[in-house]
Amino acid sequence: MIQKRVDHTTTAPEVLVYTDGGCDPNPGPGGWGAVLVSGPHRQELSGGERDTTNNRMELTAAIKALSALKSPCSVTVVTDSTYVRNGITRWIEAWKKRGWRKANGSPVQNDDLWRALDRLDQVHQIQWQWTRGHAGNVLNERADELARIGRARLAQGRRPRSKQPALEPVTIYTRASALGSPGAAGYAATIERPGQPVATVSGAWPSATINAAELYAAIKGLQQLRTPSRVRMFTTSSYVLHGATRWLAKWERNGWRTSKGSPVEHRPLWEELSRVVGDHDVHWEAMDAADAHPLSTQALQEARQVARAQERDTKGKDSP
Repeated sequence: MIQKRVDHTTTAPEVLVYTDGGCDPNPGPGGWGAVLVSGPHRQELSGGERDTTNNRMELTAAIKALSALKSPCSVTVVTDSTYVRNGITRWIEAWKKRGWRKANGSPVQNDDLWRALDRLDQVHQIQWQWTRGHAGNVLNERADELARIGRARLAQGRRPRSKQPALEPVTIYTRASALGSPGAAGYAATIERPGQPVATVSGAWPSATINAAELYAAIKGLQQLRTPSRVRMFTTSSYVLHGATRWLAKWERNGWRTSKGSPVEHRPLWEELSRVVGDHDVHWEAMDAADAHPLSTQALQEARQVARAQERDTKGKDSP
């Protein structure tokens, strides 16, 4: 639990809020839901939008719930979205200092909703809590049901939809090289957009595992995208592929524990990947290292080059 930064001097009504939101598909039609409980009183809210994303629906649920409060309150907001909880408690102050830009200079996605949520966060005394979704919590399950109801209402009353703005198509090839286990490690991603030169981003660490480097290559590739995009992400790493497509959502629901109960390895990197995926429509695809696309091979060559340069630099610093 993370306490709010502002203390109120007057006694405020206590309110418990559960929120949820989602799309099917993502991006696409979405719904949001919220349950507000204060003493014997309970209020349920739901709604939806035709062209939206999972993240926007999660944010909208929190905004709608807090906007329903008639006066400043002492609120506990429970969400199963790490994007919402981490954004409002960890990232938002840095975003504001940079003029609503991320550390890499790109605009914060959904800044209209983040600004609205930030204003409400200053009105109320809020504790932001995360809970595992679909884990039997009655109010969390009800918020999820309300979000699905909000989405269903759109379908029942659907009028011809306006055409959704096309997402920019992007193809990213990621590779990594580790000179030891762990050892000096390099990562690289080549980024291909229609009608634009191929871009490459790369870097190295003095000591890392190949899994960490492969994972960071995907993160850095996605960090280069300035607008929501439809991404084909090619990786030769089964660790990254299975983690992103099969394990990540389960890890988040399980409090960053594996199915065996052990802590998830490279958790900070997986959390960052979850964040940078953001509102992109990402399709993960496996690529055979022995029969890789030329741009995948180019990324591997770059990763090897920066890993070797890092190893030379490290040895030079260690020399007497």
